[in-house]
Amino acid sequence: MTERLIELKDIKKSYGNVYALGGVDLWVDKGEVVGLIGDNGAGKSTLIKILAGAVRPSGGEILVRGKKVFGWSAARSREAGIETVFQDRALAMQQSIVRNIFMGNERTNRFGFLKVAEEVREADRLMREIGFTSKVFTPHSIVGQLSGGERQGVAIARAIYRAADLIVLDEPTTALSLAETSKVFHFVRQVKANGRSIVFIGHNIHHVFDIADRFVVLDRGRVALQAGRDQIKTAEDLIGYMEHVAHQGRLAADGSLAKGVAR
Repeated sequence: MTERLIELKDIKKSYGNVYALGGVDLWVDKGEVVGLIGDNGAGKSTLIKILAGAVRPSGGEILVRGKKVFGWSAARSREAGIETVFQDRALAMQQSIVRNIFMGNERTNRFGFLKVAEEVREADRLMREIGFTSKVFTPHSIVGQLSGGERQGVAIARAIYRAADLIVLDEPTTALSLAETSKVFHFVRQVKANGRSIVFIGHNIHHVFDIADRFVVLDRGRVALQAGRDQIKTAEDLIGYMEHVAHQGRLAADGSLAKGVAR
């Protein structure tokens, strides 16, 4: 049976009288890529912040490998093997790849000196694991001189170094060219091939469709669709469904407004 890494059950998050999430069910199995999509305001950002432990849910349960976790936090999320790569990637542009990978998690000897050679070897191994195959790149390459897709790869390598079983990628292909997007896809496929999982959040439906094994559509804080690739045949089918969801949402909003006026 497939190992379920994490499962969110009936997750709610409210800010006063406003519900950002109204009861979301989401799970991620080992070695799969889950595409998380939805319009602005659908609840994607809130959901990934909960996954990262940056925001605590107002209600619901979180299970890690089948066991319920209490007191969910950023520390608990990291202990569960979850790493989140946000849009800004939090990279130091003037520093090398190796320094970015180990930033805040440096390897030192008993005297506090950096184990430079050991870090370089490990950085090189991580780079090759996720698909930096060109000899042009070394652990000493400056991140600011890399392309957008390659920087995304460095952020993914850092997440793997932190023992991530699940990597959440927040809009990883935003503002990237087709060639750079292809590099990101290559890194994601390498991560999956090594038995790790990805939650891939994106606005570009074609990008999400091309890389994900399963699709989760959020709409106004709720799951509107969970479907596997065998159920969604084309990106156009996925776009059509989202347009239908948006249309139904507008009808519901118009109906609520009309009732309000009638009263």
